[in-house]
Amino acid sequence: MQIETLKIFCDILETRSFSKAASLNYISQSAVSQQVRGLEERYRRKLIERGKRTLSPTQAGEVLYEGAKEILENFVNMENKLQVLSNSIAGSLRVATVYSVGLHELPPYLKAFMRRFPAANVRLEYSRSNRIYEDVSSGAVDLGIVAYPVRRSGLEIIPLREDTLVVIAAPEHPLAKKKSVTIEDLGREPFVAFERDVPTRRNIDRVLRAQGTAVEIVMEFDNIETIKRAVEVEVGISIVPLISVQSEVRAKSLVAIPFKDLTLVRNLGILVRKGRERTQAMSKFIELLQSEDVEVRA
Repeated sequence: MQIETLKIFCDILETRSFSKAASLNYISQSAVSQQVRGLEERYRRKLIERGKRTLSPTQAGEVLYEGAKEILENFVNMENKLQVLSNSIAGSLRVATVYSVGLHELPPYLKAFMRRFPAANVRLEYSRSNRIYEDVSSGAVDLGIVAYPVRRSGLEIIPLREDTLVVIAAPEHPLAKKKSVTIEDLGREPFVAFERDVPTRRNIDRVLRAQGTAVEIVMEFDNIETIKRAVEVEVGISIVPLISVQSEVRAKSLVAIPFKDLTLVRNLGILVRKGRERTQAMSKFIELLQSEDVEVRA
């Protein structure tokens, strides 16, 4: 039996899905089913109960899962020690993040990581925040990077940096002529917002309520790129991280206006499953993300 078979079995139970396990291991769903059949034939026991909408391990499956997890953790630990001895960083690293971070914050770090550790492979996935928490918890991804991280059972949060939030407007908008704005200046302005379950939206709403200011929500989107396009065509204004609009500001398709006498920030954090053995690639990537190296952030 190969160790990959044990990993596939654990991925099935942790994601509760044959198709997700197939995707994680870059094989077909039928190949995943064959691996399970092989295990069941080897141990002459049914290992997984399949329902209409879910699946769960049998008693034998639970025993195999616990043993397989221990074997996999020991295997990762052994590989880490060997990599330290050989001074090499290799293997795959699965990272999930929201669009604004993945598109505007991670590229220089990814380039630096690949340049320093060419034998390592980073697989970047874009997802919504609630899904990222689930995928890190289940082991579907190695690391998650989210805005306004919240503590959840079984997860560790590694703090990252803070992003400054600014108001954005089309160049012809009256607010675009101002050097700075107050929260009160936004009152009753047509506003292009993130969808309600996006953490940045929830925090912006909280600030507006605290200041007693109401905006007119005219559109809601789940990603920052669509918000920027809507503001460019003068649908309304919005509040976004400054780092995410730097190219549009340079191109003069948008104006970024700072707040007066108020600093709004979006804090970022790395999610890691508690108790998980960190590979050398995971540790080095986290270390790089926390770096203040000017070369990396350029």
